[in-house]
Amino acid sequence: MARTRGRIPSLLALSTALFLAAGCGNDASSGDGKHQHDGKPVVVVTTTWEGALAKAAGAEDIKVIVPQSVHHAPDYDPKPSDLAAVAKADFVLYAPFEPYAAKIKEAAGSKAKLVEVNLDNDPDKVNAEVAELGKLFGTENAAAAWKSGFDTEYAKLNGELQAAWPGGKSPSVVTQVFTAWSARLSGATVVGTYGPEAVTPAQLAELSAKKPALVLDNAHMSTGTVLPDAGARQLKIVNYPGEDLDLLPVYRNAAAELKKAMGSS
Repeated sequence: MARTRGRIPSLLALSTALFLAAGCGNDASSGDGKHQHDGKPVVVVTTTWEGALAKAAGAEDIKVIVPQSVHHAPDYDPKPSDLAAVAKADFVLYAPFEPYAAKIKEAAGSKAKLVEVNLDNDPDKVNAEVAELGKLFGTENAAAAWKSGFDTEYAKLNGELQAAWPGGKSPSVVTQVFTAWSARLSGATVVGTYGPEAVTPAQLAELSAKKPALVLDNAHMSTGTVLPDAGARQLKIVNYPGEDLDLLPVYRNAAAELKKAMGSS
């Protein structure tokens, strides 16, 4: 995802409203600033992507700030209710390209631990993030159990996609930088990358000359048809999980798109 500046509202006014509301609340907290929830952490996340990582790590009480309907998360304007949720959190998860995360925590006066998460669906990076969050939440066993299931599912999808290679040969692909994980999932041969900015004329000529069979585009920040005259089939790859905060369907859906495309190549 691009490091895009979001439109930050008047956080001073929002935080004032929050402090007034908090003064009337009955929030049970321990002396160290942690909230009491049967020993389970309260986690606020900026998007469903962070939420899915938190859920995979074993968190159960998760509040997502940015609605899934918002196509480009960094453009979201936080609301007073978002600040209220942060004020009750133990952990706030955000990505570095989301410019409002630190502002939200600051305006809410929260004692929550602000955790920067690396949003990349590459399996090695996902497993590393889930393991780290499991340690942070004190849910290592749940995180390890999720990893086991994830590794099994990933290997299954990878095997199915390799079996679907046209003519038994790895297809050549051009991929947007934030969807390269899907090329790895399929075992495709990456002959070029682009983005997050739009492809320049020079890049267009260079990438077209590679004669890729597929272009893997980022559905959340598409710049339109990438190689219009190259004869490559362009796929939209979705990075963000749904409202159920389940990360596995992201891989299953990408695999289904890739398998269908390779079958028609």
